[in-house]
Amino acid sequence: MASPYIEIDAGGRTIKVTNPDKVYFPGIGATKRELVEYYLAVGEGALRALDHRPTYLKRHPDGVQTEQIYQKRAPARRPDWLETVTVTFPSGRTAEAICVTEVAALAYCANLGTIDFHPWPTRCSDVEHPDELRVDIDPQPGTGFAEARQVALAVRDILAELGMTGFPKTSGGRGIHVAVRIEPRWSFVEVRHAAIALAREVERRLPALATTSWWKEERGERVFIDYNQNARDRTIASAYSVRARPHAPVSTPVTWEELPDVDPRDFDIRTVPRRFAEIGDVHRAIDDRAYSIEPLLEWYAADDRGDEPYPPNYPKMPGEPKRVQPSKARPSGDGADRT
Repeated sequence: MASPYIEIDAGGRTIKVTNPDKVYFPGIGATKRELVEYYLAVGEGALRALDHRPTYLKRHPDGVQTEQIYQKRAPARRPDWLETVTVTFPSGRTAEAICVTEVAALAYCANLGTIDFHPWPTRCSDVEHPDELRVDIDPQPGTGFAEARQVALAVRDILAELGMTGFPKTSGGRGIHVAVRIEPRWSFVEVRHAAIALAREVERRLPALATTSWWKEERGERVFIDYNQNARDRTIASAYSVRARPHAPVSTPVTWEELPDVDPRDFDIRTVPRRFAEIGDVHRAIDDRAYSIEPLLEWYAADDRGDEPYPPNYPKMPGEPKRVQPSKARPSGDGADRT
């Protein structure tokens, strides 16, 4: 028997939604149809975060309690209007990724079971030079959103001292993301170095609260600032992405003025459309100005600690320290260097 479906208008294109009544989020009983309609309701804001960016899809075709499909390559069978772009992985291999250019792409991908969208920090017209510096503020065990908020406010202050503006959003969990629009003049390596410099300055100011330690055993009950989210092929959930949890939380843009009173549990697939209808996209000014990262690169160059480890699936990078967690490193004096 053919799957039941409905048809929805998405920016002038007709999108077929199959199995629209399938429950995707059992915590609140939200269906696949609600997921598609959500992305259309916040389409202007979601598209601003994804516009002309290579985008990966985190799919749960049978709902969030089933195994995910993390899809980097565009579907082989796709509408001819769905644009793609060639991206290069750290290994040197390439793939065709979706390039989101219109709200219909959001609806089409949601019908495939896409819960959240993971865009590159580059535009499809220049995939080698990021135009976004990403600050991923990740609470560790023993910390939570309250501690992440304190770290985010320190990030705001440091950026302001540099004449830069960041745009905060909830991660959809306990964390906070801050996006900074930058001039697309630097490589992934250089932007990652700028992120390291910024993270280290936060750590210097809040040593008991923030950490840049890549190894979990060294973090303690502190908030980790994940600079590696700026490495090639690393992505975070975009603004307005639903997250794959039973209660359908949303990674929601907020203002700095709102942040002190924000509770991320207030933002979900049903509440965010109402918020968006009332106040629109609070990140609407993010593209108004792009900043230089030269001050941050100067901080990095002046720091004799040098680079930090890359994620384990990356090839060895020039200048990177040994990728061995401290408790497993051999002691000095036996011909091996400490990490």
